Amino acid sequence: MGLDDKIENAGEKFGGEAKESAGKATGNERLEAEGKGDQMKADLKQAGEKVKDAFKRD
Repeated sequence: MGLDDKIENAGEKFGGEAKESAGKATGNERLEAEGKGDQMKADLKQAGEKVKDAFKRD
C-alpha cells in the first residue's frame, strides 16, 4: 500500500469518526450512519490494499 493511500484512508476514517460523533452529539441519526459508512469504506479500501500488497510480494 502506498503512503498516499494510507494517508487518504486514515483521513477518510477520521472524517467518518468525526461525522459519527457529531451525529451522536446532535441526535442526527443520518449523519451518524453516514459517519459509520465512511469508516467502513475506509476499512474496506485498506483491506483491499493489503491484499494487493500480499500478491505483489509473492
